[in-house]
Amino acid sequence: MNADLPMSTFASAQLFGILAALGGGLLVGVQRERHKHEHLSTEPAGVRTFALVALVGAVAAYLGAGMQWLGGAVVAALAVVSYMHRAEREPGLTTEMALFATYLLGALAMSASTAAAGLFVVLAVLLQTKQALHHFTRSALSERELSDALLLAASVLVILPLLPDRAFDPYEALNPRRIWLFAVMVMGINAIGYIALRALGAGRGLLLAGFLSGFISSTATIAAMGQRARADPSAASACAAAALLSTIATTIQLALLIAVAAPSMLQPLALPLGLTGAAAILIAALSLLRHRGETDAANQPKGRAFNPAQALLFAGIVTLAAFVGAVLRSWIGTGGVLLAAAAVGFADVHAAAISISQVHVDGGTFAFALAAAHSANCVVKCVAAGIGGRTFAMPVVTGVIAINLTLLGAVWLTSVL
Repeated sequence: MNADLPMSTFASAQLFGILAALGGGLLVGVQRERHKHEHLSTEPAGVRTFALVALVGAVAAYLGAGMQWLGGAVVAALAVVSYMHRAEREPGLTTEMALFATYLLGALAMSASTAAAGLFVVLAVLLQTKQALHHFTRSALSERELSDALLLAASVLVILPLLPDRAFDPYEALNPRRIWLFAVMVMGINAIGYIALRALGAGRGLLLAGFLSGFISSTATIAAMGQRARADPSAASACAAAALLSTIATTIQLALLIAVAAPSMLQPLALPLGLTGAAAILIAALSLLRHRGETDAANQPKGRAFNPAQALLFAGIVTLAAFVGAVLRSWIGTGGVLLAAAAVGFADVHAAAISISQVHVDGGTFAFALAAAHSANCVVKCVAAGIGGRTFAMPVVTGVIAINLTLLGAVWLTSVL
């Protein structure tokens, strides 16, 4: 129990907790008070009750665990009595659960005032958006979309943690958790694109999703957009543009990684990375302009948010590439920097850049090794683009090859200057 703490200690350590609890209780209470007034409800708890419950939670937490249990029991009993009093006229547990949550957050505020304040806001938002949430779950969200959301959640929260995070082959390339993570990445990126497409339309939604997803994995983004294009051929051009936009994010992230892992190499690679980024921007812009009319036409997504079978297919492609790279690396050893970089690049060009930075080489060798990794990754991207069919694959493959040739040409030009 903390009752014997000096007032100065209380003032400096607990004042913000008291204020956070009181402010959060008032915030939630105001929302419940307005709800009660607008719906002519007989709910007993309003702004004063919620503020008092939050304050009780904070004081109970300050006084110790025994008072916390007692305060929680009292609040729970009051919530039960309230529910029994009005259950027949107004069924629902929202107010009672909000009351108990307010008590818990009030107690939390004494040890983590910032987190409690944020959770108070989340609670108030959840209570305020009742109609929107009901409309979304009952009308806007289809049965197929709900099933896909549950499947994605199970893939991330249930299956992924259960898989062993260790390789079972002599080359340490076949890691079950990593393989499944590739599949989850494709499903997640495709789900992001699906949500963006529904919210913003194909003209903006897919493009934004493609660019942002490129920071996760451009290869996975290309595969995910290809899956979307196959499910909805009318959006193939928008998906292709989004896939090419992901290459811009890849170049940006590559420059940032080199700046952190090998800052001395950033200057000799400035021209190649700059020209590669400019080429990626130009090619994506041309793709947007060329198919602008078709892009604006497809506003609603068709088909599923993602296709698990195609996500697993992509994971298999990347895993095979990683396995081949691991075998090559074991054969050539660390001496063959270019071949080793290409071997790693089959899986991820960013990982290749980091691995190259750990080897003491000059700027020219680093640039050529990075070009080798980028070229290997280009091959995997082209294979992944085939998931989307000819209409999607042709512009994407052409653009990816052109971007890679720009990097190769820039690296060669830098070496002869």
